[in-house]
Amino acid sequence: MDKEYEGLVMIVTGASRGIGREIAVALAHRGATVVVHYNGNREMALATLAKLEGGSHVLVQADLSDVNAAGSMIEEAIEKTGKLDVLVNNAAVYEFHPIAATSFPDWQKAWENTISTNLLGPAHLSFHAAQWMIKSGGGRIINITSRGAFRGEPDAPAYGASKAALNACSQSLAQALAPHNIFVYAIAPGFIETDMAAMVLDGPQGDAIRAQSPLGRVGSPAEIAEVAAWLAVQAPGYLTGCIIDANGASYLRT
Repeated sequence: MDKEYEGLVMIVTGASRGIGREIAVALAHRGATVVVHYNGNREMALATLAKLEGGSHVLVQADLSDVNAAGSMIEEAIEKTGKLDVLVNNAAVYEFHPIAATSFPDWQKAWENTISTNLLGPAHLSFHAAQWMIKSGGGRIINITSRGAFRGEPDAPAYGASKAALNACSQSLAQALAPHNIFVYAIAPGFIETDMAAMVLDGPQGDAIRAQSPLGRVGSPAEIAEVAAWLAVQAPGYLTGCIIDANGASYLRT
């Protein structure tokens, strides 16, 4: 453990597993105090907490699809730690709803669930975090979006749309918050080897997915975590509004 980020408080949403857990681990390794957010799986969140170096980290629970949860969560995090320097909006849902094989009620439900969690949740959290950061002199917001925002998600169009909107939200907030010394960044990962993706990667589509990248593999959560950890402190402010493509050259946009 080093102490480069010592004294800084950083919230990571969806930190009970996958990319969120690795981001929390990377930030704690650098000395930050990490607020580990989870929704339903407290046991997994506690497992994340046990992996974090240092002893000042805390848990918070919130259903981010609830419009009132964001403000309460930010308030709780600040009450427990005394401050807030960085917000990492990682929590998201992915629901299959291919248009040719989904009933309209299921289609509508998938859109409502996805947009409320993947877009409105981060937007509301960013609002409440920004109020604190404006008063305290600055901060950083990092949004985890997706390659799917650019290349499309034919079996989960609400997911692709939510991540595209989160990219646009990131850039709008970067412009609005720059005068307050608040920098906003986005990371758009490609296919990442998480427990949620294991079934697909281990199935008949696995080789084709790995072949999308010239590296011949998918990414690891730790690779995305390294990008997030850099953006949290070290990235220059002049990068605010950027969207970093971390997809192993599997999709190159112009």
